[in-house]
Amino acid sequence: MALAQLKSDEPQWVDEQIFRAHAKGLSEKLHSQRLALHPPIARKTLRKFTSIEAAKLIGVKDGYLRQLTLEGKGPQPEVLPNGRRQYSLEDVHALRAYLDETGKAGRQYVKHRAEHEHLQVISCVNFKGGSAKTTTAAHLAQYLAMNGYRVLAVDLDPQASLTALHGLQPEMDVNRNETIYGSIRYDDQARHPSEIIRTTYIPGLDLLPGNLELQDFEYDTPKALVSRGPNEPMFFERISLALSEVKDNYDVVIIDCPPQLGFLTLSALSASTSMVITVHPQMLDVMSMCQFLTMASDLLEHVKDAGGQIRFDWVRYLVTRFEPGDGPQSDMVKFMRQQFPEFVFNNPMLKSTAIADAGITKQTLYEVPKEQFSKSTYDRAMESLNSVNSEIEDLIKQAWGRK
Repeated sequence: MALAQLKSDEPQWVDEQIFRAHAKGLSEKLHSQRLALHPPIARKTLRKFTSIEAAKLIGVKDGYLRQLTLEGKGPQPEVLPNGRRQYSLEDVHALRAYLDETGKAGRQYVKHRAEHEHLQVISCVNFKGGSAKTTTAAHLAQYLAMNGYRVLAVDLDPQASLTALHGLQPEMDVNRNETIYGSIRYDDQARHPSEIIRTTYIPGLDLLPGNLELQDFEYDTPKALVSRGPNEPMFFERISLALSEVKDNYDVVIIDCPPQLGFLTLSALSASTSMVITVHPQMLDVMSMCQFLTMASDLLEHVKDAGGQIRFDWVRYLVTRFEPGDGPQSDMVKFMRQQFPEFVFNNPMLKSTAIADAGITKQTLYEVPKEQFSKSTYDRAMESLNSVNSEIEDLIKQAWGRK
């Protein structure tokens, strides 16, 4: 009895196996929840749009779409029993093409870039987690796709939240060599990015998914720098080279960077034409951003000295999770605008329960039917999102030289 009592009183140590067991159990539970939310094949779909929403996406009046339907011209919408029309995003894209073919010269509804317009590669970055970086990247990618651009979203964060938002469970649906790491790795297992890119349930939006294997690039690069051959590309060139293999298929690439300045982020920034730096308007977050900027400038200078090309069409700070009624936050936004008058977006991304609630079911606000929220909450959040993304779209057009 004494020996048994002694053994039961011994300390119960916790080692790494507990994390593995918790991860396995959590993964299985999340997979079961996904199957329950999206039966029977656990694939997400995009909701359909009202005639008013479709007209706004295309850039025409709702009455004009109604007239096309009555005359039987162009792609026809689904007409509900109550007489209302609804359009899939495929219908919207098809209408854009139809209007370009039959409309007046000079008006362009299909927004694909011309040959002389360079691929826009936009990195969403921040040194600190919780700045809504992934939320910003996801909504921007979907906004641009819904508005007629060909978009590639690249999940560069090993946590793979952007991948999860688009219907994939990283540890179950993304296997080895199925992230961008498969195209930028240093050995003979490298794959062409077209073999890895996945179409999504949003027409016009493709995805290079992420998972934990992205971290391998951080481990491999120091060894590769030591053993690098004379003609091998440097680490900071590898994402740019991978994207160049598929650039003719896209107008815009959105990269969700990890919240750290490692080799992956430096390679992404070297490939980028533009940068969105997200920041929550609180003192500690702004101080963290200051450290990020200092480190980024130092590291990018080393990249430039090693032959990298660091030149952006534009760089902007995006205030995220902003609460207009919060005095200290408003003061911080005012401070940032005074400090960087030409570099802070005019529109902040407001903090919204609608965006947060949509994320619970791994959706963006663009995917969730407005009926799930109160009208004021939904409209306020949607106006904020569209205002920010419209500013970014204008910067893209400006970089292309469009009026």
